[in-house]
Amino acid sequence: MKEAMDNSLPLQLSHVRKSISIINRIYTLIHSTALTALLYYRVSFFFQNPETRSHTPSFPWLLVFSGELILSFIWLLGQAYRWRYVTRTSFPERLPDDKHLPAIDVIICTADPKREPTFGVMNTVISAMALDYPPEKLHVYVSDDGGSSVTLYGMKEAWAFARLWLPFCCTHGIKTRCPEVYFSGAEDDEDGELRANEFLEERQKIKIEFELFRERVMKANENCGAGGDSINGDHPPIIEVIGEEEAEMPILVYVSREKRPSHPHHFKAGALNVMLRVSSMISNSPYILVLDCDMYCNDPSSARQAMCCHLDPKLSPSLAFVQFPQKFHNISSNDIYDSLIRSAFTTVWEGMDGLDGPVLSGTGFYMKRVALYGTSIQDDTNLTELRQTFGYSDEFIKSLSQKYKPNISNGHDSLAAILREAQILASCQFENQTKWGEEVGFLYHSVCEDVLTGYDLHCKGWTSVLCLPSKPQFLGSSITNLNDLLVQNTRCASGLVDIGISKFCPFLYGPLKTSFLQNICYAELSFFPFYFLPLWCFATIPQLCLFNGIPLYPEVSSSFFVVFAFIFLSALSKHLWEVMSTGGSIRTWSNEQRIWMIKSVTSYLYGSLDAIMKRFGMRKASFSPTNKVSDSDRVKLYQMGKFDFRISKAVLTSMVTLVVLNMVAFIAGVARVIVFGNWEKLLMQVLLSLHILIMGSPVLEGMIVRKDKGRIPYSITLFSVVLAMVILTFGSVVLLY
Repeated sequence: MKEAMDNSLPLQLSHVRKSISIINRIYTLIHSTALTALLYYRVSFFFQNPETRSHTPSFPWLLVFSGELILSFIWLLGQAYRWRYVTRTSFPERLPDDKHLPAIDVIICTADPKREPTFGVMNTVISAMALDYPPEKLHVYVSDDGGSSVTLYGMKEAWAFARLWLPFCCTHGIKTRCPEVYFSGAEDDEDGELRANEFLEERQKIKIEFELFRERVMKANENCGAGGDSINGDHPPIIEVIGEEEAEMPILVYVSREKRPSHPHHFKAGALNVMLRVSSMISNSPYILVLDCDMYCNDPSSARQAMCCHLDPKLSPSLAFVQFPQKFHNISSNDIYDSLIRSAFTTVWEGMDGLDGPVLSGTGFYMKRVALYGTSIQDDTNLTELRQTFGYSDEFIKSLSQKYKPNISNGHDSLAAILREAQILASCQFENQTKWGEEVGFLYHSVCEDVLTGYDLHCKGWTSVLCLPSKPQFLGSSITNLNDLLVQNTRCASGLVDIGISKFCPFLYGPLKTSFLQNICYAELSFFPFYFLPLWCFATIPQLCLFNGIPLYPEVSSSFFVVFAFIFLSALSKHLWEVMSTGGSIRTWSNEQRIWMIKSVTSYLYGSLDAIMKRFGMRKASFSPTNKVSDSDRVKLYQMGKFDFRISKAVLTSMVTLVVLNMVAFIAGVARVIVFGNWEKLLMQVLLSLHILIMGSPVLEGMIVRKDKGRIPYSITLFSVVLAMVILTFGSVVLLY
């Protein structure tokens, strides 16, 4: 009776947040009306009497108008996220018995033991092995794109420790299953004082083994850093299965795909496609969990949470993946770099969940394997077509059938045969003249392979959902210095613009393939790096005009002054409301505003230029993994809430020059208002420069006040002052005369 009742209950429920959706729609209507009035004001200028227009040069007016058009257009695209917010609740206790649960392959990606310390990677591996899921249905793969022997050594050590750690977690109901976090005391959910002495004794024994495990792996990593091992970009495929004979433990598989300098390897997307093929030979689980090497499993229930969506009869037929948000364990209370990425996982992802689903986010997602195989595995597809699509491996083509169940425990000969075939699938020539990366698997047209693949899946009719439990299911290491932040965002901006200027441009590729609002969301994602155009415009053109006493905005007495003031204050107030309603503070709001401006004039500019240059063949695509090694000096500055300006000289010079330019323009504007009294005409430009200076206060502090290692060098300050003077001099000539 109970079983029948459980089967009738839903595994998950979604709830539309109607009040927030209504507020957002009303705001969009009002703000759009104000923008229409602004555009009318700008256009009407060109139809005024020539004598009236003669006091204001047309060129700067046209540039500012263009910036306002671009900013308004990107803003309008972004309102699609806010149209229909959805939250979900899952009920793992209603899942069927363990024997009826589908198998899962976990894929953990790493590339460089020097930038991604092996010990941290192994903690992620162990936490994945310890998921609350039937061990015989869990298979953990590590993709080592660096081909480093220290990673393979670390996996063997991790396996040995996991033989002690997993039974300990299961026996005592341990919730924090990342051993490093558990033994550091960062998560104290085990009620240690209430435990029996036997538990405490066993815990101490496990801790001793953990310390020995740490010592061995870290020593191996140090030898790697000292030159004992190096990243090899020219090696054959290496595949090794660890623990295939242990029925009560998840198997662990090391994979390093073949790499040759003469063959493109397509970065992370290429590695994931190799893992997709290799795992099909060894386990062929219908679902795949992908994790970055630093994103450990913070809660063991994520697999069951995801299965509540994948096995839900209403969602399952069209559901491609379940996305969990990225959360981080090293966020400071001030979070000056917006490392929390609050906007993405509250505004963007929740909003898209109310449409066809959130974008694929690179890590923390449970993917349905068959969704990545495209439409090429229909029942009536012949063998020749399958070979042209997937390659000339009949064994892999057999695995396309959901009934195919490889068995590696039938003896050494059986495993050896499977591994031989897997090595063929991991070779760099296997994908030649196939549709891997083009129509099947993770797509190759952008370094943001996750966003592009998710978009293509949505265009093929698949959906996705966001799973947002109260406890973070995965925790990773966030960026704690400005240099890594700007490098990562430059790469991201380049990848997104790659999509926008390719055949996958949402304005061309998706209108007839996915819903209108979903497509608009992807359009905003693809083109939001172009924020650099209006922000560079607003940080320079009004200031040049202010320096020369030329108004670009309506007088205070004009009714259009209210329109401009309303648009500016409306945008800031709406952002503040979104921050406060998601648990943030005014400081969070100011940090997000500041870092958005910094990224727009630096990362988005260089990322967009990089994508355009790649498009015209002027440079090759490149990818460097984010540095996961902590620098104590940089971390200390981050915890203190101070910017670390040890970044590229070109990037730093552009930031400092803009701040100096606005400072000079502000001083000149205030002086002009005091002397000539024309404050009504120039007030808005004075306030704009003041706002930029307030947001740029960390730059001013780094130039003038600070004496620590993270300050702005005097040479950069001096060069930026000279450059700002040159811009003021020649810019005034070019723009105004």
